[in-house]
Amino acid sequence: MIRHERLLGKENEPMNRIFLAIVVSLLLIPFTALAETWKDVPVVDTLCLKDVKADPDKHTKQCALQCAKGGYGVLTIDGEYLTFDAAGNEKALAALKAATKSDHLRATVEGTRTGQTIELAWIAIE
Repeated sequence: MIRHERLLGKENEPMNRIFLAIVVSLLLIPFTALAETWKDVPVVDTLCLKDVKADPDKHTKQCALQCAKGGYGVLTIDGEYLTFDAAGNEKALAALKAATKSDHLRATVEGTRTGQTIELAWIAIE
């Protein structure tokens, strides 16, 4: 009993706090969102998704720019549509404006996925 009291006594209080901080940090690791990368994925605006989902490579740059207000996203290899967050939509719009292709708008994107939304870190139209 005396040993136990010494371990938890005031003289070990800094050690106890360090131990507690380590334990809490380790418990939070699984909840930390990790960035993901999607490569060679079609960039599609949300307004045209239904019309171009079967063949997204035919979707034109001109159409994507005209439909910018609906926001953008990517079609994954398994056909899932992931939308970009508001800041990501701005990045996608800038990348589309700078793109030299008129169709076949594919990109590599990196960001943090939450549900069906990607918090976009960066996008590069290929």
